[in-house]
Amino acid sequence: MVSELSPTPGARSVSADTEGPRQPPLPVKMVIAGGFGVGKTTTVGAISEIEPLTTEASITSVAAGVDDLSHTPHKVTTTVAMDFGCVTLDPTLKLYLFGTPGQERFGFMWDDLIEGALGGLVIVDTRRLDDCYAAVDYFEHRQIPFAVAINAFDGKVEHDLNDVRWALDVGEHVPLTVFDARNRGSVRDALLVVLEHALATAEK
Repeated sequence: MVSELSPTPGARSVSADTEGPRQPPLPVKMVIAGGFGVGKTTTVGAISEIEPLTTEASITSVAAGVDDLSHTPHKVTTTVAMDFGCVTLDPTLKLYLFGTPGQERFGFMWDDLIEGALGGLVIVDTRRLDDCYAAVDYFEHRQIPFAVAINAFDGKVEHDLNDVRWALDVGEHVPLTVFDARNRGSVRDALLVVLEHALATAEK
């Protein structure tokens, strides 16, 4: 006896005929920004499913005199153009990540990198909050949705989250989160915060 849930012998699957070819994931551009040495390159590298494209150059004695290396004494290279990577979040969505250079002297590249971006992740080192003011101002002035992600160096942050929000002068509508730029899962969670915020902003 044939079960009612069993297909009739020789019958074709209806779902196989109606599903059609699977669509490629929707491409979404997201920008990773922040000050010098806050972990932008590390963030992209931690989650990218491809070998990330980086434009790292050695820190020369001249650059060392311009950039504050007191909190990153072992840093020997710096991004001079951009970082690039990508990650497929699910079969329907693929993020293309563009990391900005952190120094103000490379700020002229930001307009090109931000073009077409759905949102941005501003990475913060709470030991030197003033380094990320420029990134926060940039996204606010261009009305691009962004979230602030505090990179927990050595597994801790120096200030309370409410104090960080006050110091950055960002509204309650801007998500604030703590993450570890070295950890793939933690980076994913931070990017999802940006994605959800950007989509909610677009619906308003």
